[in-house]
Order: sequence, then structure tokens, then C-alpha cells
Amino acid sequence: QTSLICLLQVAGIPSLKNNSQKNVEEFILLGISDIYQLQILFYLIFLLFYLITVVGNASIIIIIRVEPHLQTPMYFFLSNLSFIDICYSSVTVPKMLVNLLAEKKLISFGGCIAQMYVFHILASSEMFLLVVMAYDRYVAICNPLRYPVIMNKMTGVRLAAAAWLGGFIHSTLHTMLILRLSFCGPNEINHFFCDALPLLKLSCSDTSLDQILLLTTPGILGPSCFLLILISYSYIINNILKINSAEGRQKTFSTCASHVIVVTVFYGTGVFVYIQPMSIYSSFNNRFITIFYAVVTPMLNPIIYTLRNKDVKGALKKILCRKPIISKTIKIANIYHFKCKDIK
Repeated sequence: QTSLICLLQVAGIPSLKNNSQKNVEEFILLGISDIYQLQILFYLIFLLFYLITVVGNASIIIIIRVEPHLQTPMYFFLSNLSFIDICYSSVTVPKMLVNLLAEKKLISFGGCIAQMYVFHILASSEMFLLVVMAYDRYVAICNPLRYPVIMNKMTGVRLAAAAWLGGFIHSTLHTMLILRLSFCGPNEINHFFCDALPLLKLSCSDTSLDQILLLTTPGILGPSCFLLILISYSYIINNILKINSAEGRQKTFSTCASHVIVVTVFYGTGVFVYIQPMSIYSSFNNRFITIFYAVVTPMLNPIIYTLRNKDVKGALKKILCRKPIISKTIKIANIYHFKCKDIK
């Protein structure tokens, strides 16, 4: 928590302690359910989801790092996406797990603001990164001969940095506006983590400007990014349809299939959470939609890319089938040797 607050100060956000208007020093996170048996069940489910998220996304990062043929911009962006998903879950899930078993589900004011700030950096960065990944596929399919020149290593780094910078600016703007508000009580957040909409419901200040920004920014940035992705894929699909053989069309589109699924899940859930007026805001509905958006989606991404991407699956098999790894870490070496004997 202290490190997150320091991050806010580095970003130029005013010190929380010096704001005397904020009387609330801590918030109570009501979480998902107040029924003890359900809390235990949710704890086990979300702990499993979190472990799968961390292990799955970390595995993709390691595979991309160790396999030379995956050292391309496409997989560089994928490793960035996996890193975002690990951090994405780590911002919310560990605190939620602690609160599911805790009698007092408290979070300090500074910790609440820091959690919201980092969460929105990661969510916004992922939104921009998905646009970058769509552009990468557009260049690869529509301009294959120029792809190594256009999407060189430096260009990939710059595009990824731009996505992170966009998320940083977007989240900082929102956080600075929320920090100017007063929170006089009550201090119960009807959510499992600190998010902008539940916080605005608790403020005793005029939140009209914040509401307008919270609606217009996702309402403009989100659809704009989605439109850019649609434009990229309109060119991609048009190019694929020009391929004569059905096998060639299927092989070409398979390089985009995973990205299409991830984009659909990301935007499909995000639009229900943030693009809605405060007057129809439903804490109950948003909690469960946000669970899918913030907990389930980061877990699904590595599964989608592993199952749908032949290069990642092939690299994973090569790593698992290396004899030193099998002999030292896996007892059933003979079974793996049988499955891996044809892999070069």
C-alpha cells in the first residue's frame, strides 16, 4: 500500500494526508456476499482463478522469452498483455481474498485511491494495447513484405510504451478529479474493490464533473479504440477473402482468432461496467460483471492464446519435452517422452 501511495505522489497527485476536507480515513468493502458459507466458496474459487491467472500468464511470458522464434512484435505485445493481466488481478484479488475471510473488511483511504489508480492504469493500458495488437496483425497480413521494416523492434517498444503512457495519463486524470472530492460518510463501498463509480456514490461533494468525465472518457476512448480495431479487421478480412485456398484463409485468420476473442470479451464486459449513467447504476449487477471483467478475463487470456495459437502450443511442448526438465521435475518421464518423441 505504501509503495502504491508513493506511485501516486510520483505521478504528481496531491498528498492524501494534507487534504483536510476528507473526513473518512478508511472504507469498508462490503464485498460479494455476507453469507459465511458463500464467502468460503468464493474464496476457494477466486484463489483458484488467481493462481491460474498468475501461472498461465507468467508461463506465456517465459515461453516468449526463451523461444527464439517467438521474438517478434506480435509476441512482444502478447507478453505485455500477460504482464498487465498478472498485475490487473494482483491489484484486486489478493485484497478481496483477505476480506472474504476477515471480520472487518477495511481499506485505508490512501490504499483505496491507490488501488483504483493502478487498476485504471492497467485497464486503460490494456485497452490501448489491444489496438496496437490489431494494428500489428493488419500490417502482418495486409503488408507482409514490409512487415519487418514497419514493425521492427524499436517500433514495437514505442507502441507498447505509448499504450502504457495512455493508460497512465487516463488514470491520473480520473484520480486527480476524485481526490478533490470530500468523503464525509458513510464509508461503506458496495463493491469488492475501490472503483470510481462506487466512490462517487459516497462523496458529499458535487460529482457532476466526475460523472461527465467518467461517462465521456470511456464513452469516447472505448468506442474510438474499438472502432480502430474494427477498421483494422475490415482490411484484414478483405485481404483474407482474396486468398484462393480455404486452407490459406483459415491459416491466415488463425493468427488473429485469439486476439478477436480477447477483444470481444474485454469490450463486451467493460461497456456494461463504465458506460452507463449514475442514475441507473446498480451495485449488485456491477459487482458480478466486474468480477468477470477483472478476475475471469485475465485468467481466460492465456488459455485463449494457448489453445488457439499453434506457435505458443508448439513452444510449450518443446519446453516440456526437454529431457533435463522432465527428468528433474516430472516423475512420469516415459509418458512425456512418448508424447514428445516426434517434436524436434
